[in-house]
Amino acid sequence: MPILRKEGMAVKDMKWIFLFYAVLAVLAMAGIGFSISLRNAALGFFFLVFLFFIMGIGFQTKKKWREEGKL
Repeated sequence: MPILRKEGMAVKDMKWIFLFYAVLAVLAMAGIGFSISLRNAALGFFFLVFLFFIMGIGFQTKKKWREEGKL
């Protein structure tokens, strides 16, 4: 199951939901940095909880798909 083909880059069986979760997690990390720059602990705590929430959903989805044979 090669990722590269002679014609150029090709992605086989891209799991778009995991890309979505990853982007949300990166945005949450950026939000933590932004809240640190504002010196706002409440906002930092919110983004930290949001990060754990998104990563938890991603790991649960991965486990579920692995059990169903989709991965």
